[in-house]
Amino acid sequence: MPDLTGHVALVAGGTRGGGRGIAVQLGAAGATVYVTGRSSGSGGSGLDRPETIEETASMVTEAGGAGIAVQVDHSRPDEVRALADRIAAEQDGRLDVLVDSVWGGDPLTDWEHPLWEQDLDSGLRLLRQAVETHVITSRFVLPLLVARGRGLVVEVTDGNTARYRGSFFYDLAKSTVIRLAFAQAAELRPHGVAAVAITPGFLRSEAVLDHFGVTEATWRDAIAQDPHFAYSETPAYLGRAVAHLAADPDVIRKTGRALATWSLYKEYGFTDVDGTQPDFAAHWADALVDEHGPLGDPL
Repeated sequence: MPDLTGHVALVAGGTRGGGRGIAVQLGAAGATVYVTGRSSGSGGSGLDRPETIEETASMVTEAGGAGIAVQVDHSRPDEVRALADRIAAEQDGRLDVLVDSVWGGDPLTDWEHPLWEQDLDSGLRLLRQAVETHVITSRFVLPLLVARGRGLVVEVTDGNTARYRGSFFYDLAKSTVIRLAFAQAAELRPHGVAAVAITPGFLRSEAVLDHFGVTEATWRDAIAQDPHFAYSETPAYLGRAVAHLAADPDVIRKTGRALATWSLYKEYGFTDVDGTQPDFAAHWADALVDEHGPLGDPL
């Protein structure tokens, strides 16, 4: 792991999945990590999931960093403004990394119908939850990075190509997040701040494990249900990719790009928790390209 001792990070949407994996691995590298989201011990997000920001913050601390849980609804500008003010006050204005992993769109995603047959209210709610929250967060948090003249913004997405992602509103949200990174990179580069998008491969999130009826300890039992699951990766793999980006003194050379765990492990040499180096793009080329076509060139 790289050394991020003394660094301060904000992981928006750090309750579970990729956000949790990133927060914990930034902590394992020694960073102070603010973990935000709606799911708290004092109130849920409506997703009917058991994970909380307090649990993630505790995991950050156990990993070697300092986890700070703050309940924030990132669709509310006043709450995000208060969060930015709090970080500035508690950390003497220092923020090194902003990770935006806010999602919450799973129950709103319709995988069965084309746009003209989908529920419009649900689709627009998905966009507000998965895109507007990112814009609001950057609006109030970016000044902390700009003031320091250095830092990294990471937009978490699904896929790093222009390939269609199977559902209209889902595709629009995940593609737009990549564009958010590109646009922020253009405006932040003169200030020495990099902005990238990043995607995992087949992510073994808590929800995915539940879907297959397995745990992280027994995940291989689900390969019989889906052979592609053999090439999945833990949220920690994504987290280690982000930790290495945050520690890279020349990360500005990657600004504006859509990155992936399956390429970054080759550059930085990190592994997943079991010592493997999952490469879903390679698996796609071997096993899925004939049925689904090329994965697509990176954006």
